[in-house]
Amino acid sequence: MEPHTSNPAESGVGARRRVVVIGGGPAAHRFAEAMHARSNQAPDAAAAPRTHVTVIGDETHLPYDRVALSRRLVDSEDLTLGDPGLWEGPGTVFRGGSLAVGLDPDTRTVTLADGDTLGYDDLVFATGSSATVPPIPGAEYGYVYRTIEDVDFLVAEVARLRERLGRPANVVVVGGGLLGLEAAGGLQRLGGLSTIVHSGRWLMSAQLDEGAGQALGRLIQAQGITLALGNRPSEILTSPTGRVLGVTLTDGRQLHADLVVFSIGITPRDELARLAGLELGPRGGIAIGDDCSSSIPGIWAIGEVASVGGVCVGLVAPANAMAEVVADRLHGGEAVFPGIDDATKLKLSGVEVASFGDAQARTEHALEVVYADPARGLYQKIVVTNDAKTLLGGIFVGDASPYTSLRPLLGRALPAEPGAYLSAAGAEAPQGTDLPDDVQLCSCNNVSVGQVRSAIRGDGGGHGEGCTELGPLKACTRAGTQCGSCVPLVKKILETELTRAGIEVSKALCEHIELSRSELFESVRILQLTQFEQIMERFGRGLGCDICKPVIASILATQTSGYILDSGRGALQDTNDRALANMQKDGTYSVVPRIPGGEITPAKLKVIAEVAADFNLYTKITGGQRIDLFGARLEQLPDIWKVLVDAGFESGQAYGKSLRTVKSCVGSTWCRFGVQDAVAMAINLELRYRGLRAPHKFKLGVSGCARECAEARGKDIGIIASDLGWNLYVGGNGGYQPAHAQLLAQDLDDETLIRYIDRYLMYYIRTGDRLQRTARWQEELPGGLDHVRDVVCDDSLGIAEELEAAMAEHVGNYEDEWAATLRDPERLRRFRSFVNAPGTADPAVMQVIERGQPRPARPDERAAAGAAGPVLLSGPTIPLRAPDRNEV
Repeated sequence: MEPHTSNPAESGVGARRRVVVIGGGPAAHRFAEAMHARSNQAPDAAAAPRTHVTVIGDETHLPYDRVALSRRLVDSEDLTLGDPGLWEGPGTVFRGGSLAVGLDPDTRTVTLADGDTLGYDDLVFATGSSATVPPIPGAEYGYVYRTIEDVDFLVAEVARLRERLGRPANVVVVGGGLLGLEAAGGLQRLGGLSTIVHSGRWLMSAQLDEGAGQALGRLIQAQGITLALGNRPSEILTSPTGRVLGVTLTDGRQLHADLVVFSIGITPRDELARLAGLELGPRGGIAIGDDCSSSIPGIWAIGEVASVGGVCVGLVAPANAMAEVVADRLHGGEAVFPGIDDATKLKLSGVEVASFGDAQARTEHALEVVYADPARGLYQKIVVTNDAKTLLGGIFVGDASPYTSLRPLLGRALPAEPGAYLSAAGAEAPQGTDLPDDVQLCSCNNVSVGQVRSAIRGDGGGHGEGCTELGPLKACTRAGTQCGSCVPLVKKILETELTRAGIEVSKALCEHIELSRSELFESVRILQLTQFEQIMERFGRGLGCDICKPVIASILATQTSGYILDSGRGALQDTNDRALANMQKDGTYSVVPRIPGGEITPAKLKVIAEVAADFNLYTKITGGQRIDLFGARLEQLPDIWKVLVDAGFESGQAYGKSLRTVKSCVGSTWCRFGVQDAVAMAINLELRYRGLRAPHKFKLGVSGCARECAEARGKDIGIIASDLGWNLYVGGNGGYQPAHAQLLAQDLDDETLIRYIDRYLMYYIRTGDRLQRTARWQEELPGGLDHVRDVVCDDSLGIAEELEAAMAEHVGNYEDEWAATLRDPERLRRFRSFVNAPGTADPAVMQVIERGQPRPARPDERAAAGAAGPVLLSGPTIPLRAPDRNEV
């Protein structure tokens, strides 16, 4: 019997090859694009396509980007993939809202739920997967996070629950993997109160090691999301009417919940293949060879439903690679699947996470180069071969900027030592613009560095004069059009190639804002914009990203002098700014009161000692002449600061990209060599510039004589006394790439010194790039130090008065952030570890007494105490005996 067709394009196709694709997701879309491109390149393409592709999708939408579902949670964004015109030609048809219910390999026909039957010469399974739901009582009252319909429902449900309950909905997300974190973060931004229940002892346990997972957990908690780790749900509790009331965990405890979302993994949709007799993988999915063919000739499988080596993978890069392989095979090629690229990058505002390659260092004799910063909650690990030359993998939490440069180098020799890529330590590694042409740049779409360069130059592939802007370059190469993680490197290569060609390079802040940071700063200042939404409406597109949001937050903080977390700016800030404290490696926070110039009275010193004793905090003198108190839990911060503020202390802003300290020696007050009052000047400067936001952190130093005891030339601004006044040095910094400050002016009186510093700082704040230290900023300015001197000392641009006025406005409007927080009950709401139990201590915190003070327990000590299990246990500070240390 001749198959029934309901599409005119399928009638009379003659010798055209009939290809039917079951499934309408990203893999199917990529396959259809690949087939269309190859057919158009065929010799007879002008006459008629050599193949006819019919894609059957059970959703009504055209294929869309499932990777970007988190964006739709906060905006009804159109996620449709590619050009919709693909489906309007004679050779490619999309049948949405259709479900394949039968397959007969003998007659090569597919039966649809509406009764239609389609004949095929080749069949491609791209059915993807469904969200796994645990077999527990009440599971039917939970929801999943998998499709556009799922997301749109959750958006509406959170709003409906808030209206009905008169409070934010308590949302329990089961699963701490990529999708679970994105769901929890998106629902939190919608106004819900999210709790993540995860069976592992740390989040993303399949991709991250324990150190990285714990660092990620702290970042997620800092967003107000509660964690219940090392636990599973055993039952969803409901009312007699079916309303969700809570979730019972496997340890017997209960969480209050109004909405439950499952995101615990995927189950390949292989039911039709199973009925048709195709060989399946040991864990389900259609078993395929390296050519992506199944056990039955003429049937192929791609994407999440394909079982490669017994494993089904829910990532976009392998799915795209499979689609290209099958398209090549159907056009007579011999392509083979290159293997699974399991690189992942979390897409959650304010949280940077990435992993790739042998991230767990399972390769024999692999070396792990690790940087962990307890003051900023950062974790970076680079895995290399035993000779420290060949890159094997990496993990980045808190700062994933090295991922872009390193990912294309997987399996190759690094052009610099591994430590040079630890950006969290202040390193500035090679940006990858000198990569060989054969290096894979975009793993999602298998685009090489050479292809991108060729497209920019226009010397191949019909690109004409070349792609000289990022948007067209992405469109013509497809690099960066899916997960987007390679876009920064694509942009770098574009800028390098354009510079070599003598073409002016765009200084766009990111793909959402075409202005540079300095241009954006000036535009916001001139138009007197005060809201993120106003700025994006005027100068941006989309919802912004982790690049432009903190920049805008910094610009607004500098220009408005308002409370940094008000007016919707809290969501723009990074983790530390949101908590007004620095997150530590064990999830606690540090408290750093400002001590201007290092001068402190005995009474204030006594208050700090009492706070440290009352709250059992680790105490340390910092390199900037301040006292750091470590180990405070989130809910303790207001109580601690209440005592400190009442005693006259202010926030030290150690958490912000702002003034950190002004270090001083004792100067002429006590020292027999001192020629100027260094302490008085340091206090004056610190009180003047406290709270001033900038492109990066900055520090000052004041030495009372040329002996330089305050190490002023290692600071962004250094002041060294002489018999004739003050010598002003600028552009120094310590860190991974130290730089000595350079002499800007000498023999200055107090008034002139402060005036020059005002101008210098405001000029830096206006014109510096994102996260650019003063040393690098000064180097990259046309004219370098001479230009800075012309602007600051000689007013060559005629803006000196304007810069001074901007600084005077900051000084006049400064208000201590913690004092402002303590006065406002609404602002205090963000300082809670557990939404359902506000007074509960963070149970993940375990500390050990060493040298008379508490410190975070090491993994072996946690295991010895039996406290590495569920997070919901209490977590007091306890003395333990470490294997090779004496208990104090």
